[in-house]
Amino acid sequence: MDKRYRFNQTEPEIYQMWLEHNCFAPEIHPEGRPYCIIMPPPNANESLHLGHAFGLALEDLFIRYHRMLGDAALWLPGTDHAGIETQYVFEKVLNKQGKSRFDFDREALYQQIWQYTQKFSQVAVEQMKRLGSSADWSRYRFTLDPEIVNQVLDTFVKLHQDKLVYRDLALINYCPACGTGYSQLEINYHDQSDPLYVLQYGQVQVATVRPETMFGDVAVAVHPEDSRYQALVGQQLTVKHPLGEMSLPVIADQAVDPEFGTGAVKVTPAHDPNDFAMAKRHNLPLKQVIGFDGRMMPSMGKYAGIKAVKAREMVVQDLKQLGVLVEVKADYQHRVGRCYRCKHVIEPLPLAQFFVKVKPLIKPVVAGLDAKQVVIHGAGREKILRQWLSNLEDWNISRQIVWGIRMPVWYQVSQNPDLQIKFITAKGEAVSGKLADLLEQYDLAEIKQGLQQLDAPVSASYQVSLTAPGDDYLQETDTFDTWFSSGQWPVVTLKAGRVGDFDKFYPTDLMETGYDILIFWVMRMLLLGYYLTGKPPFKQVYLHGLIRDEKGQKMSKSKGNVVNPLDMVEKYGVDALRMAMIINTTAGQDSSVGENKIKGMRNFANKIWNAARFVSLRLDDQLLQTCSDLPEPATPQDQSVLQQLQETVAEVTRLLDQYKPGLAAEVVHNRFWHWYCDQ
Repeated sequence: MDKRYRFNQTEPEIYQMWLEHNCFAPEIHPEGRPYCIIMPPPNANESLHLGHAFGLALEDLFIRYHRMLGDAALWLPGTDHAGIETQYVFEKVLNKQGKSRFDFDREALYQQIWQYTQKFSQVAVEQMKRLGSSADWSRYRFTLDPEIVNQVLDTFVKLHQDKLVYRDLALINYCPACGTGYSQLEINYHDQSDPLYVLQYGQVQVATVRPETMFGDVAVAVHPEDSRYQALVGQQLTVKHPLGEMSLPVIADQAVDPEFGTGAVKVTPAHDPNDFAMAKRHNLPLKQVIGFDGRMMPSMGKYAGIKAVKAREMVVQDLKQLGVLVEVKADYQHRVGRCYRCKHVIEPLPLAQFFVKVKPLIKPVVAGLDAKQVVIHGAGREKILRQWLSNLEDWNISRQIVWGIRMPVWYQVSQNPDLQIKFITAKGEAVSGKLADLLEQYDLAEIKQGLQQLDAPVSASYQVSLTAPGDDYLQETDTFDTWFSSGQWPVVTLKAGRVGDFDKFYPTDLMETGYDILIFWVMRMLLLGYYLTGKPPFKQVYLHGLIRDEKGQKMSKSKGNVVNPLDMVEKYGVDALRMAMIINTTAGQDSSVGENKIKGMRNFANKIWNAARFVSLRLDDQLLQTCSDLPEPATPQDQSVLQQLQETVAEVTRLLDQYKPGLAAEVVHNRFWHWYCDQ
């Protein structure tokens, strides 16, 4: 043996040997008890960060442990197409070329993103292998594999047949920058300071932070018990604004906070969630004044085409000149929703979308948690999950993007003349308008060929079908929310795999992932797993925390404290990196890792190497090769050593069975260094 551990030579050699001997397949223990972990799929086309490396290390620890126990242990790997995130990255590539997604028809854009993804698809896989992941690569899956896609489509059809899918006009969280709507879970809310404007609305004053939306007002609302305004309820107010005058009814509604502003609020249902709900209760119309591009709509006169934020400044100046701007209260604190992907301010906008009814899906999940069919590891995380389940709203699964699984929804042309269509003509021109009008100039085949986007009114008739019901049908251009497909991951990966895998390995044993996607992903897997199979998708959920730097600060490029896992592997070895991330960690809690800690674990690896070398120099080769069982203790000292060894094995086993890998690593480190080596 060399005098020092050469990890950069030894680790790749040993990993390659394992691959060549098929050591990662469950078939290596054909009679073993089935044990399965489904890998959370990283994005197919991006480099792995320290959080990925942490999760992989934990999963690898548990899969190797059960493989050593003689279980038929399957760690099924895969990667994710990542929907909006991948399209967002690709659009940056297009921007550098002086192009945008609007230059291409839907199919052409999809194919370009596919080629881009395939070009980099092995990046994540090769990096996972470099991190020592002992997954069964022969069973690798991608979220857009045809077998996976077909199962996701079947799930939607089943939900529709079970009357758990509906289409409705709703105020959705829309990001004008990304060009798509999001569910309530994907919005990050931040406290923000903005001016609060007090405006004169006839005989009353109202307060608002968004005067640019006043053109969409349909009423003024007050609390029914507010004595200041009871005499006005049911009357019409004449309101002056820069485009003329409006006549607005005064309504009473319990949702109005008498303590906010003046106690009277403008009702703009097309641009505020609370107002949308209020309009439903009072049968009020919707007047949309901001478009899906984040700009004022064409009917907005001189403001048309101007971004909403800029229009706000113009409207405020015009209201001043009209003498109806009563007061401006600076530094009003309120919460503003931003896109989790691009950080752009979310615009609540009315759009017909497909929703999944979640209440029937929630009941079996809660029952499973109560019965301990699913155990959540991470202090307080189960309580958070239960809170979300008790308040969860119906799930908007429509996404206005190209990169994803297209909805199997069809609109017959003759029955839906009011479909709004955007398409690229055969000459490469961008055209938009009502379908009935477009068909007077263009052939349906040309519209299909160049179709970019289809917007159907909420009243549109549609069919759910895996194939086109006829030649005179146009397919919905929306794709499924990425979480809708990945929410089926444990089910579809095993069903799309080898014959017998699903029956043998489902429900899976462990889902290991970050606590930050407990609601995004774990909850969705529970909802859909129980719905599709009647069983939980996994029995145990281990939630790891965020990796922070050595000072406990969040890692960020701006702080310059980001640790690249692959750089650390090249410098100190993958075993050192993985031990540094796992030791002293606790489920559901953040942990600190820096180069010094990784260097310390490199020293630990050297300690193990040197101890092995020390022993090998004192034993002949024949004894090393044949000694498989512990010898009978010859002295009291031997007896003590063997007893402590057995106690260590028992303690580490107990901790791993209790899903406490951080403590198990600490025991191994301390016992080896301070007991075995020192004593």
